Amino acid sequence: MGLGDKISNKTEDLGGKAKEAAGSATGDRDLEAEDKGDQTSAAFKDGAEKVKDAASNIKDKLTGN
Repeated sequence: MGLGDKISNKTEDLGGKAKEAAGSATGDRDLEAEDKGDQTSAAFKDGAEKVKDAASNIKDKLTGN
């Protein structure tokens, strides 16, 4: 996983958490729901990057690189 991807995913996750806190504090259910989407998206992207890294590592081991 590239450093840029890691930073982007973490930023999206933190933004979602901030929205959750703001939505909870103000009682804004739409904002709270939006935050869950941001956090889920960031987690999915992070998981996909980990799968790509694992596949790359397996390929390297099989090819001797």
